Amino acid sequence: MNVAHLLVDGSRRAGGADALVFGGRRTSYPELVDRVARVAAGLRRLGLRPGDRVALLLPNRPELVEMLWACFWGGFVAVPLNWHLHPDEIAYVVEQSGAAAILVSAETSAAADTLPPQVRIIRAPAATAAEAAEGTNAGTAYSAVPAARPLDMAAVDDADSAWLFYTSGTTGRPKGATLSHRNLAAMTATYHADIDPVAPGSSFLHAAPLTHGSGLYLLPAIGRGATNVISPSGSFSPGDYLGQIERHKITHAAFLAPTMLNRIVRDPQFATYDLSGLRSIVVGGAPLYQEDLRAAVNAFGPIITQMYGQGEAPMTITVMPPGDALAHPGSCGRPFGGIDLRIVAQNGSPVPDGSDGEVIVRGAVVMNGYWKNPKATAETLVDGWLHTGDIGHLDPDDGYLYLTDRAKDVIITGGSNVYPREVEEVLLTHPAVREVAVVGVPDSEWGESVVAFVVADQTLGAAELVELCKAHLASFKKPRSVVFVDDLPKNATGKIVKRQLRQETHLADRQIIR
Repeated sequence: MNVAHLLVDGSRRAGGADALVFGGRRTSYPELVDRVARVAAGLRRLGLRPGDRVALLLPNRPELVEMLWACFWGGFVAVPLNWHLHPDEIAYVVEQSGAAAILVSAETSAAADTLPPQVRIIRAPAATAAEAAEGTNAGTAYSAVPAARPLDMAAVDDADSAWLFYTSGTTGRPKGATLSHRNLAAMTATYHADIDPVAPGSSFLHAAPLTHGSGLYLLPAIGRGATNVISPSGSFSPGDYLGQIERHKITHAAFLAPTMLNRIVRDPQFATYDLSGLRSIVVGGAPLYQEDLRAAVNAFGPIITQMYGQGEAPMTITVMPPGDALAHPGSCGRPFGGIDLRIVAQNGSPVPDGSDGEVIVRGAVVMNGYWKNPKATAETLVDGWLHTGDIGHLDPDDGYLYLTDRAKDVIITGGSNVYPREVEEVLLTHPAVREVAVVGVPDSEWGESVVAFVVADQTLGAAELVELCKAHLASFKKPRSVVFVDDLPKNATGKIVKRQLRQETHLADRQIIR
């Protein structure tokens, strides 16, 4: 079944209600269905065929939502991208995915200038008069894409690709987790069953990127005819977010990274907002520390659901309902319905009850594999089981999962993943850098901060190395602090012991960059 049927079902439930609200701009459900079908027809008119990939590179905008659903509707494959990525990173993903077209906005149009000529560039309309004054480079204007006649929904197989969710691994290069129509439908069903059934008249507020976590939450919201409010602010602001909740009588905070939730709770004007309609907050993307959870429950009441998932099993591995979290400190919940979860040793054999091992899962939400990467697919999917790379244990009495480490050393800062090797490889391009190790350390605001331990042949300043990273990577991946050391701790085989670096007391002497 084409997952775009969720939009049709949602429209039947909603009648003429608003599907999207973006500042003063409102789009009803009938209008959204019509727009999606016409945009899908326009993509066909541009020469795209079912199975072709379409990259989405823009901030949260109604056009992003329209194009995402138009991809589903027409049988194309959406490739949403973090619009803060460096142009080199964008070019790699566009090339690796073989994208036939890319949707950009005024904020991201420069990244399209370096793409191969065969990639069709579609430019979203300017959101403000200031953007309109800047003009745009050559490309197809978005207004020219919707066709005069809507396209009939494409017939697809459940296993057909619908969304390439680009993540990364120990290689540092992004990998496209291939999510099928079946994966997305299963994810939506588990949300309705285990998180919230979404009552009529519900409204979701989206402030996190719709190209990633929050975009996945569009599916259960739209499938039940809820109104989706897209914050028009270009960057997250706690005061703006709280004001949107009050103004639009929001019932669901669609998705918040712990960093975002913490900033909201600490806002000095928090108590002045009317949040009485809010009944659900879903938090994920990084660990939510127990003290932060307790503060959030004190502020909002017991309405906070924690979930653990990956791009490879979107949004849907374990869930911690609001009433259980404080009773099971440190746990990320129990498996969603339809998910099998095991803890295994390095050789794949089961570990004793309550012992640590790698978390592996299987179920209808698990990806088909990594796009055009059979080696990584074979390493990650074994006999139908997804090897998450996360280390944890199950409570033998009640089945709650506790994550204790991340085998892949991923750093999660502000809800975004940073993979140490990609930062290390950039730092090692500096002629004076001899050795480097990048780790994550706890950060009260961001969850974790990126710290680089550097062995250099000459005196260097931290700012110089940070600027080097900014020239090649997204800004959020740059080190926030640099520690210059004489050598790095290594084990008997010469491997750097990052665990020891995280525990070093001399972190207080690091050169901090903000």
